[in-house]
Amino acid sequence: MSTIQARWVPIQSPVEDKAMKPLNYETKKPHNFETILRDADLPIPPSTEQLRSGVLLKKLIKYWVDDRNINCFMIFPRKLSITWSDDPNYWTWLPNDSPNEKGVEAAGLNNVCWLDITGKFDTSNLTPGITYEVVFKMKLEDPAYGWDTPVNVKLVLPNGKDKPQEKKVSLREQPRYQWVDIKVGDFKHERDSVGEIIFSMYEHAAGVWKKGLFLKGVAIRPKYNN
Repeated sequence: MSTIQARWVPIQSPVEDKAMKPLNYETKKPHNFETILRDADLPIPPSTEQLRSGVLLKKLIKYWVDDRNINCFMIFPRKLSITWSDDPNYWTWLPNDSPNEKGVEAAGLNNVCWLDITGKFDTSNLTPGITYEVVFKMKLEDPAYGWDTPVNVKLVLPNGKDKPQEKKVSLREQPRYQWVDIKVGDFKHERDSVGEIIFSMYEHAAGVWKKGLFLKGVAIRPKYNN
């Protein structure tokens, strides 16, 4: 497996056909719109503006649509499986610093030797025909140590039809105190390939203690131009 340098990625427009125009969900609803919003933390259906900025689903997932009405999701840390996260000696749960994500928690790494973060997501609510990317949103804050050894990131697609996407990513040179995107992999979602994806970040082999990592969540969003 090759080692790559993770890098900060600014917000950009997703890959799209320039001939396509933005859609209004009030006239053309996003894929599985009603089903997704059954878990929304809202007393009434969201406005177009709310749906653009994001709707919380039981404070475990954030759902929003882009300007093409493509479904996007962020899975928050409480929805993920994080080894030792129930022990405050190893992980700390912190308020999310985003103003529109009240009540959502981020995870802060105090000290672990065995790093293992895994999540699952049912692709049935993704927009068919769209190429998605899976991205860890995280940052390092000093004193951060134990990152000389690259971490492994892995994406397993539904039904085992494709070979898992796996690579090593170096976090050592990442800028401190700002959220960065660590891309795991990408895939094109089709109606005949609905199922569960599994994504992970782990490092078990080095045997060194690690500190200073903060996890905001895992985004599943249309693939960007970069």
